Amino acid sequence: MSTSSSSLPPSLPLSHPPFFPSGIAGGIEICITFPTEYVKTQLQLDEKANPPKYRGIGDCVKQTVQGHGVRGLYRGLSSLLYGSIPKSAVRFGVFEYLSNHARDEAGKLNSTRGLLCGLGAGVMEAVFIVCPMETVKVKFIHDQSSANPKYRGFYHGVREIIRTQGIRGTYQGLTATVLKQGSNQAIRFYVMTSLRNWYKGDNPNKAINPVVTGTFGAIAGAASVFGNTPLDVIKTRMQGLEAHKYKSTLDCAVKIMRHEGVRAFYKGTVPRLGRVCLDVAIVFIIYEEVVKVLNTVWKTE
Repeated sequence: MSTSSSSLPPSLPLSHPPFFPSGIAGGIEICITFPTEYVKTQLQLDEKANPPKYRGIGDCVKQTVQGHGVRGLYRGLSSLLYGSIPKSAVRFGVFEYLSNHARDEAGKLNSTRGLLCGLGAGVMEAVFIVCPMETVKVKFIHDQSSANPKYRGFYHGVREIIRTQGIRGTYQGLTATVLKQGSNQAIRFYVMTSLRNWYKGDNPNKAINPVVTGTFGAIAGAASVFGNTPLDVIKTRMQGLEAHKYKSTLDCAVKIMRHEGVRAFYKGTVPRLGRVCLDVAIVFIIYEEVVKVLNTVWKTE
């Protein structure tokens, strides 16, 4: 997950590599929270017309464990884990770059500029990292629910996707992904910047302990879930094994509304809420603590 700022985590000088602390944080977070991502994706792929395979979160977990063991809840983890470091590098690197040019004379980043910097970071990570990574993840998870799974592992799956669909096969749902990631980071950066500015008040040097950071991160994560889950559902459908049914992002949205109703746009909200709140909280805490260490041992002028 998610963010950084000059009035967000302790500022990371440009001579420090943003991907290092954010990569560590992202990898740890994914390993902890991935089962909730798996369940969310399965529920979003479960269409009424088929008919539905799962009766809810508990039933999805139960069927997965019965059919594939506990390891089944981690199908598709490798695609996210391999992409976590470059994703975080792009996200934090772009945000640091933009925020360093958006601060006022006092070095403060206001909420509106935080939102715009987050939007820029989200769009860049969507185009370069998240779309192909998410497409592979969704295809892996969807493949497991089929009668005869065809992907034997990460590299075999990627090779098969590219062999049968070309590079474009890893970029399904790009528009939806850009909309989702852009709004994700915009909302999270805006909320985090607002909460930090409120907490620090007139003292920009006021320290924020990890518990407060985690709480702010969880609130920012929850805000993004409620704000853009419909985009996440559309993105998941556009990246699934049956994406050929949709002519475009708009066509996908129209068909979901027509055949399944408004509630379908909020499938997987609860497991996504659990994952994202933990995601943002964990990443912010770890990122800030690693940055503090770097700023201590790697001093720059």
